[in-house]
Amino acid sequence: MTITPPSLLGESPAFLAALAHVSRVAPLERPVLVIGERGTGKELIAARLHYLSQRWERPFVKVNCAALPESLLDSELFGHEAGAFTGATRRQIGRIEQADGGTLFLDEIATASPAVQEKLLRAVEYGEIERVGGRTATVDVRVVGATNADLPALAAAGRFRADLLDRLAFDVVTLPPLRARPDDIPPLAEHFALGMVRELQRPLFHGFTAAALDRLRGHEWPGNVRELRNAVERSVAAADPEEPLDHVILDPFESPWRPTAAWATAPTARVEAAPIAERAATPEFDGGILDQVRAFEAARLREALERNRFNQRQTAEALGLGYHQLRGMLKKHGLIPPAHLRP
Repeated sequence: MTITPPSLLGESPAFLAALAHVSRVAPLERPVLVIGERGTGKELIAARLHYLSQRWERPFVKVNCAALPESLLDSELFGHEAGAFTGATRRQIGRIEQADGGTLFLDEIATASPAVQEKLLRAVEYGEIERVGGRTATVDVRVVGATNADLPALAAAGRFRADLLDRLAFDVVTLPPLRARPDDIPPLAEHFALGMVRELQRPLFHGFTAAALDRLRGHEWPGNVRELRNAVERSVAAADPEEPLDHVILDPFESPWRPTAAWATAPTARVEAAPIAERAATPEFDGGILDQVRAFEAARLREALERNRFNQRQTAEALGLGYHQLRGMLKKHGLIPPAHLRP
């Protein structure tokens, strides 16, 4: 059976340099970190690292560390013995054991708790894991971690284990954002458009007008390739199938009747009307250092929420936090909106 690595489209020098880096490090039996903004294709790069390695015929197992709370992530990664906790009626093999002989991809690794990081360190360093409930097992797993966070800064702040970072950072592949590879935007857009045309069972795609291509090239693409794909696919779906695509829908929320942060005026989650800069310049407290830290943290959260139009996932990414981390901080400061107004 022949397995080919995932296809990655692009010819810009920055992108080709990243692919060459991947090809060079893939055969090495060492951990790798993949760093990049959201939507840059970190999971595709991790898969390429696996399928270009000697482990290509073995499992490629993926875990999103931000999707699970600490207790569930521990059990998901390391497994558990029957009776280890309420509801554990039988032994469960964790994702690390499932990846034995292959590659374990840990997405959003910066969100893993200190306890999980400690157990990961032992797995990477010694090939040993301990299932929840006490049973130890030996595994042979290559770990590829991915994040959009600044791991060295987190380690310096004590929010990520420095010894785990040392082990994982045998090599680091840093992916360029889409704005750094503008020449790749037209071929990527064409690729996504053709895929959507096939999905819609249309006989032909008539291409983009010059104005549409200019708009695609001129956008900053904070969501990178994922955002580009969504924009192109929604634009193709809405376009006249008999004409070249002229109108690119960059913001699906754009509307003359769009509500503007309605929940911000609710009594349970009121945000002051003063501009962020004005609020930051005005003292809001007379207390000690802890009160000042809390006030500063709340102000930063409100600022990030407003800047990201109260989209909590985008706010979490902008602040370098996991989604659940952000939710916990919003609850702490009383910034969670009413249930019927949540994004």
